[in-house]
Amino acid sequence: MSVDQSPHVIVIGGGPAGATVSTLLAQQGYQVELFERERFPRYHIGESLIPETYWVLERLGMLDKMKSSPFIQKHSVQFVSPSGKHSAPFYFHDNKPHECSQTWQIRRSEFDVMMLKNAEEQGVVVHEGVRVLDVLFEGDQAVGVQIKDETGSVKEVRASVVVDASGQSSMLINKFKLRVPDADLNKGALWTYFKGAYRDQGKDEGATIVLSLRDKQGWFWYIPMQDDIVSVGVVAEFDYLFKGRANHKTTFAEEMENCLTVKERVSNAEQVAPVKATKDYTYRASQAAGDGWVLVGDAFGFLDPLYSSGVMLALKSGELAADAIGEGLQKGDFSRAQIGKWEDGFVEGMNRMRRLVCEYYDGFNFGEFIRRFPHHRGSVTDLLIGDLFNKELDQVFEDIDSMRVTKAPSE
Repeated sequence: MSVDQSPHVIVIGGGPAGATVSTLLAQQGYQVELFERERFPRYHIGESLIPETYWVLERLGMLDKMKSSPFIQKHSVQFVSPSGKHSAPFYFHDNKPHECSQTWQIRRSEFDVMMLKNAEEQGVVVHEGVRVLDVLFEGDQAVGVQIKDETGSVKEVRASVVVDASGQSSMLINKFKLRVPDADLNKGALWTYFKGAYRDQGKDEGATIVLSLRDKQGWFWYIPMQDDIVSVGVVAEFDYLFKGRANHKTTFAEEMENCLTVKERVSNAEQVAPVKATKDYTYRASQAAGDGWVLVGDAFGFLDPLYSSGVMLALKSGELAADAIGEGLQKGDFSRAQIGKWEDGFVEGMNRMRRLVCEYYDGFNFGEFIRRFPHHRGSVTDLLIGDLFNKELDQVFEDIDSMRVTKAPSE
């Protein structure tokens, strides 16, 4: 279970963020050990990619694997209003005519295995079925981890940097009480899977569809996947979805009555999984790093999934952290200032996506906005595809503010 010498970096968690940061550091020649408590494949929600994942996947050497995978190609996103009116699809390629504008609807159990195997192929020492019991500190400096394998054997592994990519159950976010919930996005979700549900044809087969509830209390996602499976989920305020309701199955059925377009699409389909629930939605850590430690992916924060930004943000945080850690390893500097230097820019991008999410929940009419400011259609599409790290796009939000002042929001 051990290698001949202590690694430069330890990564806790083998999901997309952990696989990304470990792969990019291994590519730089650093010794990385990754500890994943489960054995892959394992189920995980978060199935829709957005185009800006392309650039990180390219750096990881994953593009050819994605192209030869069975994953459904995704070319667009479409919105359905409370009255059932369909928007024109936002075709990514129309805005950015590049290979990156075609992405995928993934099955996370398969995608995560592909990512972890890719990490291993590029030199990461991967341990599955190994639980990290604690992060070790000397003073304020993280210096390694204590682990327990499937035989019950406990040992310590030392490293210059510890990356926590362990998801929402992050050890360090809890240890230092860093979790900051987002009071404006106190949402939850219920979801399940259908086989044989309606899907559009041709270029539109893999489109993500976002459908507002008739009473505007929330929205459904509709994500076509491989093997004739569609992922269908409803997102709404926590209290609305979970308080005073009979059970998850009944609530899901009631909300389909509140979104007849979804009900019609699955009317001839077979439900092939129980209704699942999550109640711990949007949050962020108050800091992304300390001396010798870094948080990436859901261990740092999670944003409401309205625009399918989860995997992209996980990959991007892993990429940015890897670059800062690699630079720190070159200089022998493992301070928070060095290995967390990416945080401010990442949070700026995350906040741009958060603003788009909040505008949707506030009832802002994006179609009307585009009619009023047609020159922003490309910029809005840029934000929807995940091009979040461009300050020039902030002009969109300035004009949204100006429109709100002059006209009350409509459907």
